[in-house]
Amino acid sequence: MIHDAAFSDPARERRIFAGRLFLTALVITVMAVVVVFRYVDLQINRHQNFATHSDNNRLHVRPAAPSRGLIYDRNGELLADNRPTYNLTIVRERSKSLDELLATISDLIEISDEDINRFTKRLKRRKPYEQTPLKFNLTEQERGVLAVNGFRLDGAEITARLTRFYPNRELFAHVIGYVGRINERESQSIDSIAYSGTDSIGKIGIEKYYEEQLLGKVGSEHVETNARGRVMRILESVGPAPGDSLTMFLDSRLQKVAYDAFEDERGALVAIDVKTGGILSIVSAPSYDPNLFVSGISQKNYSQLINSPDRPMFDRAIRGQYPPGSTIKPLFGLIGLHNNTITMDYTINDPGYFFMEGIERPWRDHNSKRGGHGRGVDLAEAIIESCDVYFYKMSVKTGIDLLSSYSELFGLGNITGIDLPGERPGIMPSRDWKQGAKQEAWFNGDTINVSIGQGFMLATPLQLAVMSARIASRGKMVTPQLVHSINGVSKVSEVTTTDLEINSEYWDYVHKAMRDVVHSTKGTAKGISRGLDYEIAGKTGTAQVISIGAEEEYDSSKIDKSKWDHALFVAFAPVDDPQIAIGLIVENGEHGSSAAAPIARQVIDAYMKSRPEKDSLLLASDSATQQGGR
Repeated sequence: MIHDAAFSDPARERRIFAGRLFLTALVITVMAVVVVFRYVDLQINRHQNFATHSDNNRLHVRPAAPSRGLIYDRNGELLADNRPTYNLTIVRERSKSLDELLATISDLIEISDEDINRFTKRLKRRKPYEQTPLKFNLTEQERGVLAVNGFRLDGAEITARLTRFYPNRELFAHVIGYVGRINERESQSIDSIAYSGTDSIGKIGIEKYYEEQLLGKVGSEHVETNARGRVMRILESVGPAPGDSLTMFLDSRLQKVAYDAFEDERGALVAIDVKTGGILSIVSAPSYDPNLFVSGISQKNYSQLINSPDRPMFDRAIRGQYPPGSTIKPLFGLIGLHNNTITMDYTINDPGYFFMEGIERPWRDHNSKRGGHGRGVDLAEAIIESCDVYFYKMSVKTGIDLLSSYSELFGLGNITGIDLPGERPGIMPSRDWKQGAKQEAWFNGDTINVSIGQGFMLATPLQLAVMSARIASRGKMVTPQLVHSINGVSKVSEVTTTDLEINSEYWDYVHKAMRDVVHSTKGTAKGISRGLDYEIAGKTGTAQVISIGAEEEYDSSKIDKSKWDHALFVAFAPVDDPQIAIGLIVENGEHGSSAAAPIARQVIDAYMKSRPEKDSLLLASDSATQQGGR
């Protein structure tokens, strides 16, 4: 023990201990300085950045979708409504694995490949943290299953939305149209802010034409979410403004009568208010259910509509262009009278055919028996019995220049200006038109063909209705319009008079001739006059679908129905004070007298039996204003 003590060095040991103590203190001091520096950096220098990121994870601003404007008929009946639906949406940033999330959802509810494909396309157009719809119109059972399994579905959420609904289904499909999901092409042209609250847009019809008014203005909500992205509370909100409500001139009851009258036939009808130009009914048959398109139509249903030989999606009323046939004879007669190329006393001999000098082929009178209408046929008889030969001769005397220029004043050959997208102009041929379209000169033979509404001439059912209304109103320029008022404020256009100063005697003469088409024993539409307690003025028409040789007889029993003649009819009533005018076609209906005129009779009967009260549109407008936010 004494020997070991002799070798100990307390001073050296104190130096070693002091060195170790210093080194330890230095390390602790350096580490403390680093911790303090890091603390200061995080808590003071970078506090605002982290606070902002934290709020971004916890607080969000999301759009509040406006309710789309409602659409009413003239009596206040809803034609386009909004109904609450529940949709499954996904915020991609809230999901750790999108593929796993989709697989889990597919195990819980039915998700089709179509749903997945559409969802994938929507993902490409969305903004960060924006809800992307995966499936629409969830059933109560599907909502229950998803709610129970919500803990497994980070990023998925059930959202409530107002969805467009058309209660009359196929009845107004072509005119009201429908909304559908915004596609990629549309997303590049629309205002992304205005549409941030919705993924639907008007596709056709009134829904498209008045999209700006119906859309409304998007609102916003500041919401607080939890770690799973679920909304905990709404901190602040700016309410959306609902879209404008529209009140139409359309009458639902009249529309149903017109649509049902076509039964299984293809065709179109337009009924117009002679006084205002308001469209009372506009039908294209057959039709389809527009509700199929609102949330995305299935490929199966779409293929059925597109491939149907009846073409239910084609709007025949404003896009169907047909030879007007004999329906234009009253107008051409009026033009001839006004320009003194014929007189009310001018008569012809009708042997049943007409030869043009220098041309061997005769033009036959397809509306007469063999031997024609005989001698002394005047304009009135030519209209009443639909004598072609009279108009062959009259047209050559009058000339295409007068027929064409005056016909345009009655709505032929140009779009009418109706408040619908996609209207076709038809063709009112002229010398310039043929030179531009065919690079050929005009011949008298062309004029003869046009004189009975054949040849190059084409018109839409809407144009025929407008022509009929302008004849009925003695030259008033009624412009067809569908929307009567927006939020109760009328937008009815002024009715103006044409530049024509046609002798009142000529108007009376033509009106009486059209009246006798229905009410005289020789009239081509006398079959619809039974039981009438008012008078209808009208004109039947037949338009050839296939060419028949001069020596051939038309025999429908020997050809397929798709090649039968079209049947047409124009009319207005009552004759003493015209209020409603109609233009219609029954495709391959053969005869205007038997196929088209009875349909017009049903529609006019329905109108006359329940004429709208003077204040009905005002009541409907008030209703629309009061329920605009529905």
